[in-house]
Amino acid sequence: MLERMWAPRGVAVVGTSQDPAKLGYGVARNLVVSGYRGAIHFVNPRGGRLFDRPVYPDLASVPDPVDLAMIIIPAAGVPKALEACGRRGIRAVVIGSGGFRETGEAGRQLEEQVLQVARKHRIRVLGPNCIGFLDTHLPIDTTFLPLPGPIPGDIAFLSHSGAICEAVIDWARGQGFGLSRLVSLGNQMDLTEGEILPATAADPNTRVVAMYLEGVRNGRLFVENARKVTRKKPVLAIKVGRSESGRAAVASHTGALAGRDAAYDAAFRKAGVIRAESTEEVFDWARALAWCPLPRGRRIAVLTNAGGPGAIAVDALDSGGLKLAELSEATKARLREFLPEAASVRNPVDMLAAAGAAEYANGLGALMADDGVDGVMVVLAPPPMTTAAGIAGAVIPMIRSATKPVIVTLMGEEMIANAARLFRQARVPDYRFPERAASALRVLADRGEQLATPAEAIELLKGLHPGSARRALARGARGEAGFLDPLAAAQVARAYGIPVPEEVLATSAAQAAAAARKLGFPVALKIASPDIPHKSDVGGVVLGVMDEAGVRQAYERILSQAQAAAPAARLDGVSVQPMLPPGQEVIVGVVRDEQFGPLVMFGSGGVEVEGLKDVAFALAPLTRRETEALLDATWAGRRLKGFRNIPAADRKAAIDVVMRLGQLAEDLPQIAEIEVNPLRVLPGTGGAVAVDVRLKLVD
Repeated sequence: MLERMWAPRGVAVVGTSQDPAKLGYGVARNLVVSGYRGAIHFVNPRGGRLFDRPVYPDLASVPDPVDLAMIIIPAAGVPKALEACGRRGIRAVVIGSGGFRETGEAGRQLEEQVLQVARKHRIRVLGPNCIGFLDTHLPIDTTFLPLPGPIPGDIAFLSHSGAICEAVIDWARGQGFGLSRLVSLGNQMDLTEGEILPATAADPNTRVVAMYLEGVRNGRLFVENARKVTRKKPVLAIKVGRSESGRAAVASHTGALAGRDAAYDAAFRKAGVIRAESTEEVFDWARALAWCPLPRGRRIAVLTNAGGPGAIAVDALDSGGLKLAELSEATKARLREFLPEAASVRNPVDMLAAAGAAEYANGLGALMADDGVDGVMVVLAPPPMTTAAGIAGAVIPMIRSATKPVIVTLMGEEMIANAARLFRQARVPDYRFPERAASALRVLADRGEQLATPAEAIELLKGLHPGSARRALARGARGEAGFLDPLAAAQVARAYGIPVPEEVLATSAAQAAAAARKLGFPVALKIASPDIPHKSDVGGVVLGVMDEAGVRQAYERILSQAQAAAPAARLDGVSVQPMLPPGQEVIVGVVRDEQFGPLVMFGSGGVEVEGLKDVAFALAPLTRRETEALLDATWAGRRLKGFRNIPAADRKAAIDVVMRLGQLAEDLPQIAEIEVNPLRVLPGTGGAVAVDVRLKLVD
């Protein structure tokens, strides 16, 4: 059915207007001017003619074929118009009208009414509150945006903002690159970005998909579809609304640190979507990905006519995780053949200000022939003895036939304008400063590594017992904040193969002393309460108790301090655990994101976790490679490999716990948050032990 949306045999514009100031006029005009070769029908009860075509009084009067309707009338009339589409057999509709959910409760109710009509007639709807879509290759333009539209190209753009669409079209023309398809998503009443993304990526004229997102309607569907798309075509996104202001308070460290933006970062990583920080960055990268071959590695050579820009380029490459290529002696000798003695033949290659077309062409040829070079940044400041356009003409044929990426830093404005036009006409990406060029090269290298890494399936972990975990959840006592009692939380973790030390719940000092005798000294005592998630904050933890007298004293002190700090909390007693061998302490947690599901956290553990904020997030369930990357994103995870006088700990055991915790949250949707803090990772191959487990249930 979506094929009829993007490639209809005929289009009906419902709400056509004779008034050039009306949106209905703009839609009709753009459809005609676009060169669309299908049938175009205009609908307005007043009738008449527009653009030498009849205006029909209603949809029933419109002749075949009609696969797509563009509705651009006041919001109150949309349900009736959609009913008419259903009776006419039209199954693809774009609703450009505003006045729905974006305006408040009354608009939300009207949108729900429209959705019910669409579902009744099995109509797929783009919008409402959108500007439509266009395809420069079909061609078709259902928008009401001012002319001229975009030039044909190979970058598709999906956007939640219609105003951004208009600005991007104008900016793209000025920057000399074209669009293949543009889709305004609007309110996404029916069709969401998760469905539109694969349909857009399937377009043979699209090489790169860029997205402006204000949110995601169905996070799981988006990630699932985007993972498939990004194995074939690159997807870039800018997600706005990064602020955490107004976020509801949560009780666990994981919940406190897992902001919505962390969830989007994790979702994009899992899906293979490349996230940009700005709209300009999106299209900087999109041009490079659309027009350049991918590098084999990260070794970059810089060819320049000025030392200062070359130094800037080196710093920018280094900060982007790229390497300055080590040129071979043969390459240096070849460069010396045509460069003046004062020129530098080391990377960056500074040919000096007098370098002209011949020097740039020969220099680029030498660098591209070096097996130790994976890509080249050509830096061209306005040359004093020739023209930038002349140099562009000399190197463009070489760049177009190259198997390695070449990115051009064309510095200046008026003096390089003609050169910029030549590069853009030849589909060679040019940037005004080295930092932007280095950023584009970095994304090319990232994309090359992404495609070179084979897809990895979720590992089937052994020793998982979901039934036992569910029974422990059902039996456990639940505190006012939704936290499960500590003993039940530990049982849930054990059911998924997560090592938790033996512990005994004591309800008197005598029971605590007896438990300590059984477990063996030294022991740790902790308050047992579903209402106190952070035990240390209330003086509820005493470590390293060596004898029975100390246990009795610790028991009484813990209870009195907990009662004083949290008088309303339910106190079940004190749990007694054997002291564990020393090791590195980390935190592992999962919080359920409303859009994307379980979000796994790993980082530095203990009482300073929120202060250090050495944490990283990933979406569950995790593959082993994703878990490795999660640990490597934190100092705590890298430190497990050993650092200076810190011995290496059992990183494999930590990885196993992280994967099991993620699978636990994936399997049991009734868990809102679960946290192990600390997870003590023992030296060598000693394993990892969950010292404290906290589990919160969904309200």
